[in-house]
Order: sequence, then structure tokens, then C-alpha cells
Amino acid sequence: MLEAHSGQRLWTRGFTLFFAARSTSLLGDHMLPVVISAAMIHGGYGLSGVGYALAAHLAPFAVLMIFGGVLSDRFGARRMMILSDVVRLVFQSLLALLFALGAPELWQVLVLLALVGAGGATFQPGVASITPQIARDVQRGNATLRVSESIMSVLAPSLAGVLLAVSAPWTVFAIDAATFAVSGACLFLLRLPAGGTRAEGSTFRRDLVVGWREFSSRTWLWGVIVIWFVWQVSSSGPTLTLGHSTIITLYGASALGLIMSALGVGNLLGGLAAMRIRPRHPPGRRHRPDVRHPHAARRGARLAPAALAACYAIGGLGMTFWVVMFHTSVQTHVPQELLGRVHAYDAAGSLVMKPVGQALAGPLALLLGTVPLLFAASAMVLVVAGLLLAVPAIRGLARADQ
Repeated sequence: MLEAHSGQRLWTRGFTLFFAARSTSLLGDHMLPVVISAAMIHGGYGLSGVGYALAAHLAPFAVLMIFGGVLSDRFGARRMMILSDVVRLVFQSLLALLFALGAPELWQVLVLLALVGAGGATFQPGVASITPQIARDVQRGNATLRVSESIMSVLAPSLAGVLLAVSAPWTVFAIDAATFAVSGACLFLLRLPAGGTRAEGSTFRRDLVVGWREFSSRTWLWGVIVIWFVWQVSSSGPTLTLGHSTIITLYGASALGLIMSALGVGNLLGGLAAMRIRPRHPPGRRHRPDVRHPHAARRGARLAPAALAACYAIGGLGMTFWVVMFHTSVQTHVPQELLGRVHAYDAAGSLVMKPVGQALAGPLALLLGTVPLLFAASAMVLVVAGLLLAVPAIRGLARADQ
């Protein structure tokens, strides 16, 4: 069953400021991998240096996310997000300065990138906590933010590439750092409703345990994450690892650019659809894990790039719509004072198996062959969808505003 959107006003002063902060932060986030790769190559660290640098940035983010959720609930999401922007501004500015002065030592780059990543771990939980406080229609708010993310995921790498063509990597690092200053300024101007107080005698450890109990007490929530583990290892990991290289091998780098642009368009359309369509059972009836994967099975038949682009666009639409529905369910079913911690467990759980799937993809491709492995990854999408629909708590979860 579907309903039209509520028609409630979305663009309040609070939401506009938060949208500006989030969009600016996303612009910096999506520029960073490009400039890291260019800086490491330009600095003579080679491809292994690129890998070390990207890992140094991402690993602290994933590991510290849960602790960031506790801090967000204890001290306030807005406060921790501003602190996150300040930390990232400082350390990324130092990174820009080191590259401006010459070629820094590898350990210096890795340490600073790790600190930038650690700073991001206190930002992400706040996104989930603040959205229901400043958006009268939480689903439309999530969809609007997701549209912004889709646009930035396409715009930011292109902008970084243009800037790198006309300037040195340190300049792009500095511009990227400035996006955190803009984000922090917008969040500083944001005013939120007065929140609740922490329980008497609350400690960091107790808050961590309470967050876990809240997360694990909801079958529909931990059930989705457990099934997501299966999807990351068996489907997403192999496709992400082997997909791009296979497309380049068959059709060239220009075809990959076309296909990834189509994915961005699909993401945008999915966000727009989520603004209008309001299923009464968001996770159960609308959960469609990344349907890009049918393109994997077609690669063996050398499907034309245009058809692959269409598959990616459909997959992007389905994935974005699912993400909006899931985030809205979490934000409207979990108490506000626990939302940062619960979202942190959810986000960390969603990420933890991704590198496992990516690491296993190469050995499995050597053992089974690339095309058979991609066929299997495609088939696992249907298996995962079936598992999600088979769990009553997921299938039957109703909208919180019904």
C-alpha cells in the first residue's frame, strides 16, 4: 500500500542550514579519495602508498563509529558534529601544508589521514540524530539529503579532477579542508529543540551497553544487518571488486565513466521517488538490495555499455529508495536519546563485512573464474531479498506514523 507525501513544509531554517552543512561536508568527503590518490602518486609513494593512505583514512572511521554514537548521545549530536568538522579542518590543513612544503614522510601522511578519519566517526551518527529533529517529514528529509549525496558523489570527483589538472594536490587538500569550515559554521548557526537529559549515574561504558541492548532488542533491525552481512560478502564485495576492472577490460575506461554516471542518475531518481512514495511497510515491502547486480551475469554475453548503464541506473534507483526507507524506519522507531548509538551500531555493522567481501573476491575469481563468480553474485541478490521477506519482523514493520 502506498500513500502520497504529507505535504508538510520541509525547508525550514533549521533544515536549510543542516542541508547546507551536510552537502558541503559530502563535497569534501567525495573529493578526498581522488586527491589522496593523486597526492600519493605525485609524491612518489606508488600504488601501494595509495592503498595504505586510503586504508588509513577509512579504518579509524569504521572502528570508532560506535564510540562516536555514544559521544553523540551523551554530549549532543550538533556539538559533536561541529567538533568533527574542527578536527578534520585542522588535520587536513596540516596535511595540505606538508604537501605544500615538499614530499612528507609516509608515516606523517598516514597519521594525519587516520586523524581525519577518526574525526569523521563523530560526525556520521549525528546525521541520523539531527534529521528527525529538524525535518517535520522525516522520510522527505532523508530523501532530500540522499539526493544531495547522489549529486555530490558525481560532482565532487569531477571537481577534484579539474582542480588537480590546474593546481597541485596540496591546493585541493586545502580547498577540501575549507568545506569542513563551511559545514561547521552552518551547524554552529543551527538551533535544535531542547533534548532530554542523560540518566543519573550514566557512564560511557553503560551508554555503550544500553545502545547495544536497544539495537539487539529490535529483531527487524539486527535482522537486516545480519542479512546485510551475507549480501556484502557474497554479492556486493565481488561486484565492487571485479566490476570496474571487467567493464574496462571489455569496453574501455570511457564506458566505465558512462556507466558510473548512469548510477548517479539512478541514485538521484531513487531519492526523488522516495520524496513522493510512502509505503506502509517500508523495509518489508520495499527492500530491494542493489539490483545493479544483474549486469554481472550479462557481462559474459558482452552486453552493450548502454544496456549496462541502464542496469546500473535501475540499481542506483532501487538502492537509494531502500536506504531512505531504512533510515526513516530507524529514525522514527528508535527513541531520540538513543538514536546516535543505535545508528552507529547499524552503520558499523553495515560496513564491517564490506572489506571481507572485497578481499575474498580476488582469490575466489582465480578459483571459480570471474564470470561464474559474478553470476553467483547476481543470484545472491535474489537470495538476500528472499531472506529479508522471510523474516516476519522485517516484512511486517509498519510506518511509525500509521
